[in-house]
Amino acid sequence: MLAGVLAADRSGKGIRTAPRDALIAASSSPEMLGRSFGVHRALDTVGALAGPLVAAGLLASTGNRYDTVFVAAFCIAMVAVLLLVLFVRDRPPPTPATPATTPWAWTPPVRRACAAAALLGAVTIGDSFVYLLLQQKMSLSPALFPLLPVGTAAGFLLLAVPFGRLADRYGRRTVFLAGHLALLVVYAALLGPASGTVVAVVVLALHGAFYAATDGVLMALLAPALPAGSAATGFATVQTAQAVARLVAGIGFGAAWTAWGPGKALIVTAAGLVAALGAAMALLRRVTP
Repeated sequence: MLAGVLAADRSGKGIRTAPRDALIAASSSPEMLGRSFGVHRALDTVGALAGPLVAAGLLASTGNRYDTVFVAAFCIAMVAVLLLVLFVRDRPPPTPATPATTPWAWTPPVRRACAAAALLGAVTIGDSFVYLLLQQKMSLSPALFPLLPVGTAAGFLLLAVPFGRLADRYGRRTVFLAGHLALLVVYAALLGPASGTVVAVVVLALHGAFYAATDGVLMALLAPALPAGSAATGFATVQTAQAVARLVAGIGFGAAWTAWGPGKALIVTAAGLVAALGAAMALLRRVTP
């Protein structure tokens, strides 16, 4: 039952993500795409941080009645759906004068973006591995382990909008690649000899910066290259390539950790990230016309 619930939840995320990003792109002026996606990611993170706090408050005030938490969450979700129905309008796709001879979803810009996202995703270790490595480095108590994602989320929340604005002003490709440089520094900090609270703060802040500079910025970079009326499928194509690559990366890093130990596994991943950054730089140069 638990596996089924989790699968349904992740399926819902997969179905809604690309249409949501297409709505954001359609509702934004081209010169403000980075900021628009940054605002969404920031507000999404506010919800992700507030949700557990509200749940904890409800549990404390109702004697650990989990049914109260689920009823409250359902009601909040219905309010969000009502706002979507009442205030968000979809734009009908234009009818092409002649049928396209090449499937739109596999145009050269989408192919390059897919290749770049897959290459970088293949050397992006999962969040859990980052937190496990940090816990091991700091000899952190298992009871404090759940607090580590809060640091990443806080960095993401604070930096999503500023990085989106920087992407609009100085180039989305530049900010996207800089985000992966931040991830490379995370790997280096986890491999280095230094430890302590300062290192933990730096790692979590840079981890949040990585997401702030990449998650929405990639969609903002891709949006102008997608044909009118076909944004959702284009976003979904790139997001699928990235997700599959990260799945492979997680399995591969876990196997490498088991076989070689965490240090060697992370060294190989960092070297792969350096190579992937060089390839992605060339690929993304020709994504946006």
